[in-house]
Amino acid sequence: MCGLLFYAAPTSIFGQGNVRIGFFGDTIRKKLPPPPSGLTKEQELVRIIGLNYPVPEINYGAPPKFWTIGLQDELLFSQVSLINWAAGGSGSLAFNAYLNGMANYQKGKIYWENRMQLAYGFVQSFDVGYRKSDDRIILDSKWGYQAYKKIYFSSFMNFTSQFSRGYDYNSANEATLKSKFLAPAYVTVGVGVDWKPGNGKVFSLNFSPLTGGAVIVNADSVIRVKYGNEYNKMVRWELGAQLKAVFAKDLTKSFKVASQLSLFSDYMHNPTNVVIKWDMQADYIFSKYFKASLRTNLIYDDKIKIALKDGHEGPRVQFKEVFGLSFSYTIGTYKK
Repeated sequence: MCGLLFYAAPTSIFGQGNVRIGFFGDTIRKKLPPPPSGLTKEQELVRIIGLNYPVPEINYGAPPKFWTIGLQDELLFSQVSLINWAAGGSGSLAFNAYLNGMANYQKGKIYWENRMQLAYGFVQSFDVGYRKSDDRIILDSKWGYQAYKKIYFSSFMNFTSQFSRGYDYNSANEATLKSKFLAPAYVTVGVGVDWKPGNGKVFSLNFSPLTGGAVIVNADSVIRVKYGNEYNKMVRWELGAQLKAVFAKDLTKSFKVASQLSLFSDYMHNPTNVVIKWDMQADYIFSKYFKASLRTNLIYDDKIKIALKDGHEGPRVQFKEVFGLSFSYTIGTYKK
């Protein structure tokens, strides 16, 4: 406030009366309240300045945010009831829940991406009973350091399993256990390079020439063999190379697509037999809370033996599709 000048009669400054305040040659007359008793001349002068010119506030700006956190949930419910229905059919209840959460860190040349995907669904038929329809636990974590422009040195970890027991049923509705928690479970870690063209939010390609893994089957010998483990070993170790591509894009304001493809070659067991895992999700948003979702999962692993109806076992292409109109709610900043 340079250029601020004070001039007044002594009876005006140090007693009740008028004071004239000059600011770059402009004069303002103001009626001042009686001064508090006991103030010195210097204190009274400071009081006059405070009455007419408040201290400016300095805004240093919001502190930088390095974390981006979000959670999206989907709930799907359906019910069918039939009473004396001539065309036949079976009454049922169906429920599907899906959680997709992320916590990402970005500061300078370092990034750390974390994602959790949880899914569970069932159909309760009034004729044949309970059937599990969807069950997945997927945890991903990836760390990277920028080496050159869009190239990052990276390391990653993945854990995949399911929550509860899964069964196959024959024509007599007899159940055979096929899976449960940690049977199977896949743990994978690797180091390599990450390529993120553009802004890195739409597409990324990760190559990890040194990827180690463990296939855990915490069940009896029959189930262990079906997932490629030896009948007397709960854990099978793997060492190989992995190529993983991730794509996510908003095609329109309402239509979003995300896809993830991973190819793994095991140096220790038939490296030419590549394990393929391909996940895809498409969402069409009707409103803030309702949307249509399509999720597909494709797996090919020659070590997993699947029996056909004739009883012959061998490697097969596994495919699962989940479609529904669901209630969806997002917490925080969410991205695919």
